[in-house]
Amino acid sequence: MNELASEISTLFTAGAAADRERAREVFVRLRTALSAGEARAAEPDASTPSGWRVNAWVKQGILLGFRFGDVVDMSADHGRWPFADKDTMPLKRFDAESGVRIVPGGSTVRDGAYLGQGVVCMPPMYINIGAYVGNGTMIDSHALVGSCAQIGQRVHVSAAAQIGGVLEPVGALPVVIEDEVLVGGNCGVYEGAIVKRRAVLASGTILTGSTPIYDLPNGRIIEPSGGPLIVPEGAVVVPGTRPVTSGHGREWGLAVATPIIVKYRDERTDARTALEQAIR
Repeated sequence: MNELASEISTLFTAGAAADRERAREVFVRLRTALSAGEARAAEPDASTPSGWRVNAWVKQGILLGFRFGDVVDMSADHGRWPFADKDTMPLKRFDAESGVRIVPGGSTVRDGAYLGQGVVCMPPMYINIGAYVGNGTMIDSHALVGSCAQIGQRVHVSAAAQIGGVLEPVGALPVVIEDEVLVGGNCGVYEGAIVKRRAVLASGTILTGSTPIYDLPNGRIIEPSGGPLIVPEGAVVVPGTRPVTSGHGREWGLAVATPIIVKYRDERTDARTALEQAIR
């Protein structure tokens, strides 16, 4: 991978002056490696404060694919379902041997995304290029896994949940959802937030890189402090509000939305989430 990373960085630095055909060929190699899980936009690294390391060259390579791709007809069903996209961004193909269930009904996975054994995709959902989805995870109906998002094993991304994509800046950490996390319906996780293993996000919880989290059991406020926002392991997070304490906001009795940790995962929580295994 070192050679591929070096080639991509050189071409990316050259900008519009880069050799077009070489850039397209290098991008295809990257797309193949991403699809196979051999390259990742970010990967676990215990030596970093967040536990994750960004591979900026992967994002650079994906941006090369967009920069040097041509918009072509990608219509389905003999043109009766019209689409147009970059020719460098084909759809990922699956067969029964892949071990992935793509339930009929309008889902799309771009090539350059990795889906592990036992992944279940309920229609309609979308997984973008550079995303990594670990073994046994379910991506439910109307859910989005954005470009370069990293999803662990045995995760449930519930209906209408949005896992944001992060391509630029190339050094920014993408959204990370670690193993055995339950992301409730209509949740949104954006801008480089990390949700540590076995956490539970209740329906409607919104997390961004600048969102403070109020941790009631530990009497603290969790803030990014110059890095990604990190939801602690096993935290059970619900949507809440906090009052506006100044200006007209205070005068008018306004409040803003904020996530709140109400407890940490216990046997009762595990029993409620165990049902997820039965439907797979």
